[in-house]
Order: sequence, then C-alpha cells, then structure tokens
Amino acid sequence: MMDFLKSLHIQLKNSGVSTGSIWLQSKGEIIESFSPVDGKLIASVTASDKKSYDKVVLTAVKAFEAWRMVPAPKRGEIVRQIGVALRSNKEMLGRLVSYEMGKSLQEGYGEVQEMIDICDFAVGLSRQLYGLTIHSERPEHRMYEQWHPLGIVGIISAFNFPTAVWSWNTMIAWVCGNVCIWKPSEKTSLCALASQQIIAKVFEKNNVPEGVSNLIVGGRDVGEWMTNDERIALVSATGSVKMGKAVGAAVAARLGRSLLELGGNNAIIISKDADIDIAIRGALFGAVGTAGQRCTSTRRLIIHEKIFNNVREKLAAAYNQLTIGNPLDEKNHVGPLIDKDAVRNYLSAIDSIKKEGGKFIVEGGVLKGKGYESGCYVKPCIAEVKSDSKIVQQETFAPILYLLKYKTLDEAIAIQNGVPQGLSSAIMTLNLREAEQFLSVTGSDCGIANVNIGTSGAEIGGAFGGEKETGGGRESGSDAWKAYMRRQTNTINYSTELPLAQGIKFDI
Repeated sequence: MMDFLKSLHIQLKNSGVSTGSIWLQSKGEIIESFSPVDGKLIASVTASDKKSYDKVVLTAVKAFEAWRMVPAPKRGEIVRQIGVALRSNKEMLGRLVSYEMGKSLQEGYGEVQEMIDICDFAVGLSRQLYGLTIHSERPEHRMYEQWHPLGIVGIISAFNFPTAVWSWNTMIAWVCGNVCIWKPSEKTSLCALASQQIIAKVFEKNNVPEGVSNLIVGGRDVGEWMTNDERIALVSATGSVKMGKAVGAAVAARLGRSLLELGGNNAIIISKDADIDIAIRGALFGAVGTAGQRCTSTRRLIIHEKIFNNVREKLAAAYNQLTIGNPLDEKNHVGPLIDKDAVRNYLSAIDSIKKEGGKFIVEGGVLKGKGYESGCYVKPCIAEVKSDSKIVQQETFAPILYLLKYKTLDEAIAIQNGVPQGLSSAIMTLNLREAEQFLSVTGSDCGIANVNIGTSGAEIGGAFGGEKETGGGRESGSDAWKAYMRRQTNTINYSTELPLAQGIKFDI
C-alpha cells in the first residue's frame, strides 16, 4: 500500500490542514486512518485546531478577492487541467479509495471517473452561467439578471464517497468564482490529502492564489466551526439526517445558506409486468454495491404479489453467488463495512428485524477467519417484512434488503413514499401507464425516480438530491450551479425621465 501511495506522490503530512500547497502546523488531535480491508493502520494525521482553522479561513477570504476576478472560462480551463491530472492518477487514486474506504476496486475507479466527469461538466459550464433579459414595463428601461459568486463554500463530505461528492461541489463552485474549504470524513482523510496534493500541483502551475483550495481534517468540532462561521457563505454537507439537521439549524441561525444531502431509504417497485432479469440485476447491485453504504443503496423491494415468490427465489440464488472479500481483488463483489461501529449497527438492525417478526430469506452475519481479520466483513442479507415494520422506516448503512408485497400500484407507491427519506426510487415495469404514473405528480416523492434501472449509479449530468429528510439539496448537473451563486436583478434607465413601476406618481 505504501508503494502505491508513493507512486501517487502522496506525502503523508503530519498536518491535515492545507491552503493549497501550504501545509499548516496544528495542535489538534491525532486522527488515525485504518483500512477496513485488513485492519491495518495506513497513516496518522493531525487534525485542525482553532488557530489553524482561522488561518485557513482568513487565507480563503483574501483568495476570493482575486479568484472572483478571473474570467469564468479561465477558471474553467484550470478545472480542465485538474481533470487531466485526475486521469493520469485514476488507477492509483482509485486504489486508495478502495483500500481506505473498502468499496470494490471497480467502484474506486468509478469514483475517480466521477471526479473527471464533473471536471468536464464544469468546464462547459464555465461558459454558460446564464442570466435572463426581462422586459420592463417602463419605457426605455432594460432589466436583466446576473449571477455572482457567493464567496467561501464549505464542504463537509462523508466516508462512503470520500472524493467524488466533494468534487461535485468544488469543481462547480470554482468555475462559479468561489473558493472552497473541505472538511472530509475523518475516516477517509488520506483520500482527501491525495486529492488536495494533485490539485495543488495544477494550481501552482497556473499561479492560482493560495486559499482557493483548502483542506481541514478534523472531527465534529471543525464542522461546528464551519457551520457557525459567518464568513462561510454556503455549507454543503453530506451525511446522516441527524448531522444535517444540526448543520441546517446552525447555518440558518446566522441566515447563511446550506445545501444538504442526507439519508436515503430507497425502494424499487417490481411490477408483474417487469423484465425480471433486469429487475434482479438492478436490485442486486443497488443492495450490495459499496456493501450497502451508498445513500442511494436499494433498501426495499416492493414486489407484486403475483411474482413475489419467483423474485424472492431468483434474488436468493443471485445472493448465493456473491463473493465477499478484499475489494482490491476484482473477483470479489462485496468488500467490508467502513468500521466496527458500522458492523454493530448492521447487527442491531438484524436483531430488530427478528424482534418484529421478519423472516430471513438470506441470513446475515459477520464473517471470520482468513481474509476477514479486520472484523468489518458481513454477509449481505434479505428479510421479508411487513410494510409497517419500524426498522423499514430507518436507513441502516449496510447490505440489508427488505422484501414487501403489494397488490395495486397505488398501494406500492404509498409504501414507497411512506418513509421519512426521499432520495432515490425506481420502478421495474414494461407497462407504459405504470411507468408514467410512477413519474407523475401522484407517483414517487423522491428527488430521483427511475424506470427500469436501479436506485444507485446516478450520472453527473442530472441534478442529484432528494426531498423530505434527505434535505432538499441539489448537487452536480443540470442547473445545480445556481446554489453556489447569488442572483442579482439589474434595471438600467436610458431615458430622460424617471418613471416609477406600477404607475406610481411622485412629483415634486
């Protein structure tokens, strides 16, 4: 592992605090990064203290004054170069993502590809930050709107996508003219250090001011500093609903902006008119990909009663073919959970299923023995439960899949929508009317609704996010860039008079 860290030119700094290429000394706590793959200590990083945090913010404030004056297409050109640098480091950075987080190697590569894709998207976007021209009711007046950068964007990212979701925010925020401060999950701090160092080299070559790209490794205290800091215009936070509520309340208290991407409790409805083979494949990856640790992971299958037994049998057979082990070995389908706390949550959910009378179709459990020494490998499991089970209302970040029956599509949609979360959803059907109903105003209440594909694997071209307890935020594609800018309406009077709107007279 150290060999490929060296090949990626990662310098394992004592400090986890950086303003571009400058690494600051800090007296914060020591954060150790252990791999869930083999339980080994990869490296130790010193977290930010308040003094180094304030220095980062002050540097970012100054950097914004210069960065906002760089034309957006020029900022886009620098982001293009970042995409080139990521391409050349894709294999090594993907392996680090896989080793430190535990997702399969293919998913590690896929995460870096997402970073590359968002760079490409942001480059095009840098020439398309459009405003509107609006007809004025007053003669010889012109109205239009334009968009300006916010300032400092704070990004709090989660362990399950240690680099990709940060890049969704950062690349777009940069082309919009903002500067960024990143607080990664302390569970995957090395992925953040690697990304920061790759970008720092590109910035140095282009004489980008120190403070446009900032990294602050730390725990909850660092997150609280960011959310309460009036100098940070927008806080984009990815994580649990509990965390998101705390962030949202703190930022709102100072009338700042927050962009929240929180929990998902995603369902696939499998119609009696579904292509069963596609449905099984979509459900399988959705449920076990990243060991069930995606916010878009499939957690519920809502199956028509006429095909329930058939789907259950085929799914159980597919689960029995899964191989679980070291995610760097591409023959394995499922890697470990992130740590032993995640394992305890997995076991607690299994206990709850049993207490509520759930029936296990595929049994779960913790794997032991050679290759499983980290204690973080678990069996993906399937349980048949009732729709009113309490455990079904919760998001367990683990490969646990719940099977539920339905009779009518209205009933299935009600079950799908009957949870606090509203991120991703899907229906498997070849019936056009069912597909259209699912996508209609009376259908899925989620931010993402798919037909004949699963709940996970979103493309960066579409806006990503969800409703209800998922937080309402939108990142990545479409017009999500507007969250990182402030709108300004302008009116220009080129007449020799001063008429007022609404026909108001105010003559002296």
